[in-house]
Amino acid sequence: MKKSIFLVVAVFLLKGMFAQQHPNIVFIYADDLGYGDLSCYGATQIQTPNIDRLAKQGLRFTNAYATSATCTPSRFSLMTGTYAWRKKGTGIAPGNASLIIPVDKITLPAVLKKAGYQTAIVGKWHLGLGGPEGPDWNGEIKPGPREIGFDYSFILPATVDRVPCVYVENHHVVGLNPADPIQVSYKEKVGDWPTGKDHPELLKLKPSHGHDQTIINGISRIGYMTGGNNALWKDEDIADVLTERSKQFIIEHRSRPFFLLLTTHDIHVPRTPHSRFAGQSSMGARGDVILQLDATAGQITRTLDSLGLSENTIVIFSSDNGPVVDDGYQDNAVQKLNGHRPYGNLRGGKYSAFEAGTRVPLIVRWPAAIAAGTVSDALFSQVDMLASFAALTKQSLAEDEATDSFDMLGALLGKSKKGRPYIVEQANALSVVKGHWKYIEPKSGAAKNNDVNIELGNAMQPQLYDLSKDIGEKNNLAVKKPSLVKELSALLETIRQSDNERKRN
Repeated sequence: MKKSIFLVVAVFLLKGMFAQQHPNIVFIYADDLGYGDLSCYGATQIQTPNIDRLAKQGLRFTNAYATSATCTPSRFSLMTGTYAWRKKGTGIAPGNASLIIPVDKITLPAVLKKAGYQTAIVGKWHLGLGGPEGPDWNGEIKPGPREIGFDYSFILPATVDRVPCVYVENHHVVGLNPADPIQVSYKEKVGDWPTGKDHPELLKLKPSHGHDQTIINGISRIGYMTGGNNALWKDEDIADVLTERSKQFIIEHRSRPFFLLLTTHDIHVPRTPHSRFAGQSSMGARGDVILQLDATAGQITRTLDSLGLSENTIVIFSSDNGPVVDDGYQDNAVQKLNGHRPYGNLRGGKYSAFEAGTRVPLIVRWPAAIAAGTVSDALFSQVDMLASFAALTKQSLAEDEATDSFDMLGALLGKSKKGRPYIVEQANALSVVKGHWKYIEPKSGAAKNNDVNIELGNAMQPQLYDLSKDIGEKNNLAVKKPSLVKELSALLETIRQSDNERKRN
């Protein structure tokens, strides 16, 4: 009898401990995926059933934003809770850049690590590595992800179209032979490896603009590299490698709270789908890697299901910026769109101050707390992830920490329809969205990037759009509504000058 009572009490205590355990967090962060690239966001030429399932089982945002229309600054803001435009040197980073995130400041992984999470990043990094002299590819590569809060990292140092084309696990290049050291330069050629410019006959995927330097795996890249033959990745296998490393981390850490940031290469260029996906869409390589991305999401969620972790795991899916179709390689993406609109009904795309530059898909599933099939039009920015997860884990932020990050946990979990008071978008120009009004500051620069065929939103006159009636930003109302232009211009300038947005609001 006593033994039975003891067992009942033990089970009760264990259940109580589980109920109080912080939820696991898996954040799948896609690259260059547009607002209209998923079938749950209206795409009809392609189907993304695994990502759609996340939306059906959780919460789908219609007004969620990356902070920037390009990758390095948007990732910087996600990690630090501060706008990248506040710090010099946070533009698109070369592959041999130094770490741009301060190691003495709070970060998203550090917040969760402090709360007892095991933390990992698997995938694209593109935030620099090493000290002022940059990374030592043949030695210990630090500081990097581990110095800003990740217990484990398995990363692509920059982007797949940039050298060096190797994986870095924690502090070292994976599979490097010391007798074949790596050399990297973004200024001049190193070694005798052929380039796409000089030897186009060696290419299996030719560049459309730029991307004509060192050839690796039959693809010419940005930058020059030689050495490290044993460590070179095979482009077609990258998605599988990152997915398997992610699944391994989940399996190994299933018994305690974990945070996994899976930053996929898909759907960035060069688009080289595995043979399982090549030719499976009607949209060429770009469509094929969307299918590959969807399969990655499916493998991760099925792993959680198989381990009984889905109920108490927050799965987030989003993108670092908006879409681009031809971003430097002749992969027939433009010719094979077949009516598909990567930007949905938005104007612009990657690099652009218009909405398609930064408005991105955002899906959040947490069966234990989020009602299935919820749709939210609350304004949400990725810069708010840090403060929101601090709130989730009942941590307070100091006044000088993550100063642009607001606690939007209620909106993130679908408990509140109230979003942040405004959105700041970064391209060449800064923009602010408040309510249904969007203001783009006057800025010099080309009106269009002809290489990628995207309108950039640069103009010497202020721009004002009513997004409730003109989501495509075609009707500039600045001349008709000067008082509103003045109000939003002043708001943007106040934000620019403020060193603590969270305190001000």
